[in-house]
Amino acid sequence: MSQRNLFVTTALPYANGVFHMGHIMEYIQADIWVRHERMSGNRVHFMGADDVHGAPIMIAAQKRGVTPQEFVAEIAAGRRQYLDGFHISFDEWSSTDSPENHELSQEIYKRLVAEGLIYTKEIEQFYDNAKGMFLADRFIKGTCPRCGAPDQYGDNCEKCSAVYSPTEVVNPYSTLSGTTPVLKKSTHYFFRLSDPKCVEFLRAWTSGKGADGAPTVQDEVLAKDNEWLGVEGGLADWDISRDEPYFGIAIPDAPGKYFYVWLDAPIGYLAAFKSYCNKKGLNFEEELLAGNTEQIHFIGKDIIYFHTLFWPAMLHFAGKPFRTPDHVNAHGFMTVNGEKMSKSRGTGISPLRYLELGMNPEWLRYFLAAKMNARVEDVDFTKLDFAQRINSDLIGKYVNIASRAAGFIVKRFEGRIDDAAMKDPILETIRAKGEAVKALYEQREFARAMRAVMEAADVINEFVDREKPWELGKDPAKAAELQRVSSIALEGFRLLSLYLKPVLPATAERVEAFLNIAPMTWNDVNTPLSSANPIRAYQHLMQRVDMEKQLDQLLPGVAEAAAEEPAPDAKLPGGEAIAPECTIDDFSKIDLRIAKIVDCKEVDGSTKLLQLTLDLGEGRTRNVFSGIKSAYKPADLIGRHTVVIANLAPRKMRFGVSEGMVLAASDAEDKSLGLFLLEPHAGAQPGMRIR
Repeated sequence: MSQRNLFVTTALPYANGVFHMGHIMEYIQADIWVRHERMSGNRVHFMGADDVHGAPIMIAAQKRGVTPQEFVAEIAAGRRQYLDGFHISFDEWSSTDSPENHELSQEIYKRLVAEGLIYTKEIEQFYDNAKGMFLADRFIKGTCPRCGAPDQYGDNCEKCSAVYSPTEVVNPYSTLSGTTPVLKKSTHYFFRLSDPKCVEFLRAWTSGKGADGAPTVQDEVLAKDNEWLGVEGGLADWDISRDEPYFGIAIPDAPGKYFYVWLDAPIGYLAAFKSYCNKKGLNFEEELLAGNTEQIHFIGKDIIYFHTLFWPAMLHFAGKPFRTPDHVNAHGFMTVNGEKMSKSRGTGISPLRYLELGMNPEWLRYFLAAKMNARVEDVDFTKLDFAQRINSDLIGKYVNIASRAAGFIVKRFEGRIDDAAMKDPILETIRAKGEAVKALYEQREFARAMRAVMEAADVINEFVDREKPWELGKDPAKAAELQRVSSIALEGFRLLSLYLKPVLPATAERVEAFLNIAPMTWNDVNTPLSSANPIRAYQHLMQRVDMEKQLDQLLPGVAEAAAEEPAPDAKLPGGEAIAPECTIDDFSKIDLRIAKIVDCKEVDGSTKLLQLTLDLGEGRTRNVFSGIKSAYKPADLIGRHTVVIANLAPRKMRFGVSEGMVLAASDAEDKSLGLFLLEPHAGAQPGMRIR
């Protein structure tokens, strides 16, 4: 496939406050896809901007005693710490008050006038007598005229997604003064979205495909668009003007009239690109008109009406060089314990607080990647899920491989790997996953990509556990085998790092330096490590999540979601009811550790017990008696890892002293189901604590 020229945007945040986690989630999703495209050799222009116009900004600035421009400049100055903090790689961050946006908004408007799609009419609009101004839709609240939901905004309902006129709202009130607004007449400008040629175009566009052959919008979005397009009477015309006082872009030849923010805000995507082109010496129009250019937007599910109906119709009928999007990719919201994020309820996650706590931004990038797909689904954040994914996947499976193998190569073999080992079948199997992982990134199926990568990590860890390089290192006669095993592990680690690079860009950069290789692209799947480029000393790549010091402080008032009570006739899980609720303090009293079973034998005089000799990484072994004889033969357990309660008081038995308890699972009612010793994922080491 020839090089693609991708113009990529995210929804513009309204510049009346700092970024919230919903913004960061969207930017990370888009950034992962953008980095994948860059690794594929494609040319990407990644644009962002602040949406700065509208009455809310004007009123907020008045309260602060500053101009709207000064107000939004202060907001803009704080953006970089978030974007850099989470490794988000925008090429340009602009503003809808830029000269380029004033120019393009007025140009597109004039073209729509020439197309006969703009008209004026006198309307009755709500007016706040206490404030002396017409009210923007967002300053009117009341009951939704469609579903009856209370406290909804004047232009759309967040509960049923209905779009309506503010005059349809039941029991309206002004959010500025709390008073009941009155109707007052004013001449407004409208975009004729109901025009048959608009409707015909939108039916074709929404059901069409982008340049890459994939659907323009997701199935869920298309279904919603078809609802709007299929409504009797067609689409409603769009009011695109506001009366002064208003902070915005003036409508040409219409004194005292300004574009409604939803007209000029999406044009801000184009304006940001034009600003970028001017800085880089590129021709804006030529870039848009190029045959290999694709226009891709990432947005939240709450703004699909504007981005899949109003916006593409504007672009289409404005004509060249403007182009309709190839794809509008909508995503769901981020929730906490299944609930909508809310600062007042203590379920809001502050991105800046996350960084201030010293939490690795790539933890969040990986967590989101492990849960996001190409559908319009919410992403739920729970503290336990977050900690388990990072500590188990990134630390236990991924980073652990490098720490187990690099030292041998550096200390024993001057950093040189075994070139012959690069053709090992295990590595060929992992290399063969490259195209599938790459395709999953392309399809935005990030969760499936992360599962495929961690499955590959399991293969490498199982190989290392089986070959035991730490044992090979004790025998000088096995030096060649030690080099072979460690080289295979490191090449496997390189492949994992390549596959994770769109998600973990900073870690990938450190890995490239440590392995002494050039920046990795998708073309490097079949470019293995070489003895000609000795690796450097391994440096620690990533730490574990600390539940108490980090996650509990990030969300101090949020406990993990409690399990629902089972129905009276429901089958009890595992044959018994869930134990009474405990606190994190109760759990922390139990010290669970990974243990290696170094020896195991039957106990004379007992039909149930096995005697286990366990290594907990203490520099000594422990003796533990366990009632698992019915399920396991001693020889099958030697060398395996399990979980043990390490701080259980020693118990004196007639066979000897038991210094802990290994953990096993069984059904309380149906013993025929068997008994299962707990066994950690490959890569866990004796002494590691389970939290």
